Amino acid sequence: MIILIFDTLIYGNAVRGYPSSMCVIIFFSGIILIVLGIIGEYIARIYEQVKNRPNYILKDRNEFKN
Repeated sequence: MIILIFDTLIYGNAVRGYPSSMCVIIFFSGIILIVLGIIGEYIARIYEQVKNRPNYILKDRNEFKN
């Protein structure tokens, strides 16, 4: 985004609207990727909870019967 802005300001890019359109697309794409990462974290944690595994594992059940 910074390169596109400097390119427009310093060199005067011939294509009008291209740098601003690219900046908007890059910005919103970044936000979408961040949101997808957050959703993925929630889904991973939900999946771990749904597997119904115990919170702890006993080494040997016979040790505790004595």
